[in-house]
Amino acid sequence: MKHLRQLEDQSVYILREAYKHFDHLAMLWSMGKDSTVLLWLARKAFFGHVPFPLIHIDTSYKIPEMIEYRDRLAREWRLNLVIGQNQEALAQGMNYTKGRVECCTALKTQALKQVMEEKGYTGLILGVRADEEGTRAKERYFSPRDKNSEWDFRDQPPELWDQYKTTFPPGTHIRIHPLLDWTEINIWEYIKLENIPFLESLYLDQGSGTRYRSLGCAPCTFPIQSTAKTVDDIIAELRQSNIAERAGRAQDAGRGMELLRKEGYM
Repeated sequence: MKHLRQLEDQSVYILREAYKHFDHLAMLWSMGKDSTVLLWLARKAFFGHVPFPLIHIDTSYKIPEMIEYRDRLAREWRLNLVIGQNQEALAQGMNYTKGRVECCTALKTQALKQVMEEKGYTGLILGVRADEEGTRAKERYFSPRDKNSEWDFRDQPPELWDQYKTTFPPGTHIRIHPLLDWTEINIWEYIKLENIPFLESLYLDQGSGTRYRSLGCAPCTFPIQSTAKTVDDIIAELRQSNIAERAGRAQDAGRGMELLRKEGYM
């Protein structure tokens, strides 16, 4: 519990620093476990109120339970929800059969850029964890992008001894990662500790012997073999697993995620 409270304190500090130093902030919310923990921390950091909009990028291919969960929590927690969608690409027939990189670029990356340009957001808070996937380990708590949101992972500021760079040249787009030092097990331990509502119907085995470990678009996200029916079961399972968390996500295959993130993907 002490370690979780230390992580919580660090994340709350990062959220407050971001709100203090950057104008026109927004936060991405995918309804997955990480971004929902991030949302919970934002409510803690600002005493029950989230002072910036939450962006959900709707590809139109999300699992239906995710949309139901999104709308319910948005009502209950009085969230300022902004839904982004690349309607032009969808109208032209873009879909998952075109290839994972092409589809994610159009329906996620470009949709996100459209929302940021339309709304004037210059800083984006995300639930990225360094242990989740290889390219994320190259991130910083305050990670600069160029004006097109493109990321040069070779040119990132050092962050030593809890000293963070929060001043950047005009036109820089900032990504903020308050969960960077959390692990997958930490996330589930914190969900249990705080009794955070999550998508139990997807993350827990409902009797089929499978469950989702990571959530995304329905055609490109696959459940894993698991009989974990409680959060305790998930934690125990993870302590014995050596399978990558995002092994069930199609866009992670090969260099797909690296290419997507370089262009501005979440």
